Amino acid sequence: MKLAVHFGAGNIGRGFIGALFSQSGYHVTFVDIAEPIINQLNDEKQYKVKLATDAQESILIENVSGLNNLTQENEVIETIKKAAFLTTAIGPNILPRIAPLIAKGLAARVEENSDKLYVIACENQISATDLLKGYILEHLDNQTQEKVLAHVEFLNSAVDRIVPIQNNQGSLDVLVEPYHEWVVETKEEIPPIEGMIIVPELAPFIERKLFTVNTGHAVIAYFGYLAKKETIDQTLADMDIYNQVKATLGETGAYLIKQYDLDPEEHQKYIEKIIKRFENSHLHDGVTRVGRSPLRKLGPEDRLVRPALQALKAGLSYDNLAKAIAAALLFDYKDDEDAVKLQSMINEHGVSYVLQQVCGLEESSQLANDIIRHYEVLKG
Repeated sequence: MKLAVHFGAGNIGRGFIGALFSQSGYHVTFVDIAEPIINQLNDEKQYKVKLATDAQESILIENVSGLNNLTQENEVIETIKKAAFLTTAIGPNILPRIAPLIAKGLAARVEENSDKLYVIACENQISATDLLKGYILEHLDNQTQEKVLAHVEFLNSAVDRIVPIQNNQGSLDVLVEPYHEWVVETKEEIPPIEGMIIVPELAPFIERKLFTVNTGHAVIAYFGYLAKKETIDQTLADMDIYNQVKATLGETGAYLIKQYDLDPEEHQKYIEKIIKRFENSHLHDGVTRVGRSPLRKLGPEDRLVRPALQALKAGLSYDNLAKAIAAALLFDYKDDEDAVKLQSMINEHGVSYVLQQVCGLEESSQLANDIIRHYEVLKG
C-alpha cells in the first residue's frame, strides 16, 4: 500500500489532510508528540470524520497509525524513506522544530530510494512549504542538499476547512465542516489525491483564501469577543458585526480583484459562500478558538495587516481593516498565551510599539495612525 507521512495528529491533520490520503488508498502514518493520540491510532487503526450538517454524515478513515517524533526518531526516518508524500498541519511556528528530523529522513531516503517524494506544508501561511524547505536545507550539507533537491519536490499549497475545538475526549473522531479546499501549486504531474486541486500558480488562490476566509474569521472572532459572544455563528447574528465583516471583506475583495483581475461578481459570490460557512451552527465554533494566537495573526504578512497595507498601496479603502486590527489588539483572553503576551506588550510599551514590533508598521504611517484612532474608540 502507498504511504503518506503526516506531521500533526491533531484535529486538522486527522479531519482533513490525513483523511483525504486515506480515502485515496494511502496508509497514513501520523507523527506527533501527543502520546495518547499516537497510542490510540495504533490501537484502533481507524476513526470517523463527522460532517457538521443536519444529517450528521460520517466517513470511516482506515489504514492509519502513529509515531512519536520525540521517542521514535528512527522509526520516523524509516517511514520518510518509504513514503510517497510528506505533509504537515502543525502550525507555521512549529515548522522549524520538525525540520531537523525531516532533514535526517530525507538524507537517509536519497541514499536508498530514488522515487520522487512530494513535501507539502498544509498551513495557513503564504509559501509555507518554501519556509519548511529552507529550515530543512539548513540541516543538510551541500552534497546532500543537491541529492534532496534532485529527488524531492517541495510544493506550496493553500488549505481551507473549518475544524472547531472538539468535544471528543477519549475519541479520535473529528467534527468538520462539509466544505474543504486543498490547492497545490505545481506544473508537474503528481499522483492524484482525492480533494487535491492542482494549479500552475498558487498566489491568487492562497491570497483569495487567506484574505477572505482567514480575514473574515478573524474579524468575526475579535469583534465577537469584544461583544462578549460565545460562538462564530452567534456573533454573525449580530447585524452590526455582520455588516462589519461584509465591509471588511469588501476591502480585501477590492484589492484581490485589482491584483489578480478577478471577476467582481464571482468574487462577491465567493464572499457570500464563505460567510454562509461561518453561519453553520453545527460547528459551535468558539470566538476564542478562532481569535487565538493574535501575535501571529497581526504579523505583517498575515490576514489583517497585509491586506490593509496592500489596499493602502493600491489607493483603495482600508478603514474597516484598520478597525479590525484595532479589535485584535484588544483581544485579552486570559487562557491564550499569545493574548496575554500581547496585552503585556501594550501595557508596558504602548500600542505604537506593538504596531512596530509585531505588525511591522512605522509609527508615522497613516495605517498605524488609523489603527490607533480606532483602538481608542473601541477601548472606550
